[in-house]
Amino acid sequence: MNIENLIQISDYEWEIPTDVRRDMRVPVRLFATRELIEQIISDKSLDQAVNAATLPGLVGSVIVMPDMHQGYGFPIGGVAATEFPGGVVSPGAIGYDINCGVRLLASKIELESARSHLDRLATLLNKYCPSGVGKEGALRVTTKELDHVLHDGSRWAMKNNFATEADLARTEESGCLEDAKPEKVSDRAKERGRQQIGSLGAGNHFIEVDVVDEIFDENAASIMGLWAGYLTVQIHCGSRGLGHQICTDYVQQFQSAVKKYGIDLPDRELVCAPMDTPEGQAYLGAMRAAANFAFANRQLLAHSARRAFEETFKSRDAYLHQVYDICHNMGKIETHEVNGRRMKVCVHRKGATRAFGPGTPGLPPEYQKIGQPVIIPGSMGTASWVLVGTKDSMARSFGSSCHGAGRVMSRAKAKHEVRGDALKKELEEQGIKVRAGSLSGLAEESPQAYKDVDRVVETVSEAGIARKVARLKPVAVIKG
Repeated sequence: MNIENLIQISDYEWEIPTDVRRDMRVPVRLFATRELIEQIISDKSLDQAVNAATLPGLVGSVIVMPDMHQGYGFPIGGVAATEFPGGVVSPGAIGYDINCGVRLLASKIELESARSHLDRLATLLNKYCPSGVGKEGALRVTTKELDHVLHDGSRWAMKNNFATEADLARTEESGCLEDAKPEKVSDRAKERGRQQIGSLGAGNHFIEVDVVDEIFDENAASIMGLWAGYLTVQIHCGSRGLGHQICTDYVQQFQSAVKKYGIDLPDRELVCAPMDTPEGQAYLGAMRAAANFAFANRQLLAHSARRAFEETFKSRDAYLHQVYDICHNMGKIETHEVNGRRMKVCVHRKGATRAFGPGTPGLPPEYQKIGQPVIIPGSMGTASWVLVGTKDSMARSFGSSCHGAGRVMSRAKAKHEVRGDALKKELEEQGIKVRAGSLSGLAEESPQAYKDVDRVVETVSEAGIARKVARLKPVAVIKG
């Protein structure tokens, strides 16, 4: 696929029509500038989006966000909705790190008064929030207790004094997906998860202390508890080895399911099963269990981050209140209007985030007027953003937005081109405290490996599917 295959609708919106390939069931709709599309066509993500448009039961369009890049079968930054219950669910269209997400916490600590404490704060965050590949978590649980985590998510965390009611109220789905089925999670997945709850992981996962650099919507920022010049914390992680193993298990199982149900696909990485079959129901139950694990995992990390803040600042203002916790890499049963008809669909969001507009049922009362907070982390040393969903996002993107900056360089290439020690020095010269488990891991996540997050955010803002609230700048980064 190349730019000649696209029809330009506006400066920020494009379409690949169904006549590009005979097996497409729906068009592909892209939210991107020409410049971002020119970056996109360097990999196979557009071809993957067209392949995704062949999935049975699709409605509307396959949506692609400006942070799009190549993934497993389905592009990262992609959104697709299949009619419930007869349409398919595809593990590859949801992703390996099920419910990878971002939690934003905010404080009443001003940066200027905190500068001399940032070294200690970074050290304590690194100490209390275990990170790294295969790293053990802050808490060891029995297999029986893990089943409670998989079933109850953040409710389990609150029962065990790691969460408050306010935390759950400001978490997507209140931190628990109903109809989770721990019994559909393999023993191998459970063994991996049992040792990792309360841990950050590696790769692009991080904890970041930021300062609110600029506010674009005073009313929305005030409702969220964000003030210019004050510290915030982002926690970006997911379901760890448990979620990865669940995806691996069901991708393997669905290789036979597509044959059983006569589903013809252009890419075996898109394997799927109808949601109203035993295979589809089993995956949905296991995926929801992984999502609940991720909610509990981020909640434990939030608890550890609060401990670090309180020990560092020893002040009532050190308490971190939750702004919101959002999910990526999820398949959610939602009701949307498609071609003038209200219908239940399974919205696959892979490297995309929910961006529900004002008045949408399920949002906390304080967010009903402004829309759901949307947290867009950038790369190390660059900005992150807080947005809100809009009515347009509900009508045009299944209530979805981008989820980050989006890679333009593979991890292997980044490690080849960037020296981790030089990057660490560069970040610290900018006043950013860095704690990293490995310098090679740091190099993988260098800013040059990612698109310009400000341009990505400008695209969704100008397209009308999200609205700017605040811009954040990092002052400390903790990486696996």
